[in-house]
Amino acid sequence: MSTQSRLNALYREAERIRIGTDSRIVLMSDCHRGVGNHGDNFLNNQNLVYAALSYYNCRNFTYVELGDGDELWENRRIQPIIQTHSNIFWLLSRFYCQGRFIMLYGNHDRKKEQPRFLKRFYEQYYDESRDCEQELFPGLTVREGIVFELTDTGNQIFLVHGHQGDLMNDTLWPLTRFLVRHLWRKLELGGVQDPTSAAKNYKRKKATERRLSAWADEAGILLVAGHTHRPVLPKPGESMYLNDGSCVHPRCITALEIEQGYITLVKWCTKVGINNGLYVGREVLEGPYRLENYF
Repeated sequence: MSTQSRLNALYREAERIRIGTDSRIVLMSDCHRGVGNHGDNFLNNQNLVYAALSYYNCRNFTYVELGDGDELWENRRIQPIIQTHSNIFWLLSRFYCQGRFIMLYGNHDRKKEQPRFLKRFYEQYYDESRDCEQELFPGLTVREGIVFELTDTGNQIFLVHGHQGDLMNDTLWPLTRFLVRHLWRKLELGGVQDPTSAAKNYKRKKATERRLSAWADEAGILLVAGHTHRPVLPKPGESMYLNDGSCVHPRCITALEIEQGYITLVKWCTKVGINNGLYVGREVLEGPYRLENYF
């Protein structure tokens, strides 16, 4: 099925959530949380993510994860991932219990579309410090896509991971997962790039972005995705396709913020302060742009 057909079908079926100018939302994706080994691409940036999430939590933002939050192609089990990054999951559970957490699934964590999988592995986690089970995401539903409707104008923002219509990462995802798990994971440790990945293969990245951008511009719907790991926030009038980037960039993470009717592309990275002290800081890359000007 083509990208256009997949996105059309998903858009028609997606849950609608109304947001206003008083809404505070942060969009992040492609954390690829792993088990703390050499293949855990999230490991180097986990402190950046924790600092960013703490900032957004204190300011009552809703956290939206646009897929590939957990690396379930290279890893068969979720428990070691939760244990390795327990501080991140604890903070995410704070968002969730306050009704400020939305999770989408991507190609690398597609198992989250299965309610039985969520109930078995995401309802609770073992807290080593307390030596008991703690609630994590009880009753969690993970979607493939959602639509934000702007209360003032009725305009819509369509949120997906971005793998839709990609033959290797959508239709043939079980085969690609097998190759990643048993072949490319080992070769990647030796420096070989995975040719099935839109994030690591330049030609696949550009082709994916062209398909997503073409759908958004033709439909006249603001489309926000991840998947390619390349952050994109065009000026209003240039394109209807946006991308929040990823949490596995070298030395930084990126995110899209929606606040007071504006959208902004930001990055979080380690900065040098007074007396050469290190701290985690937020930096604006593009924007802020008024959302209504895109339509």
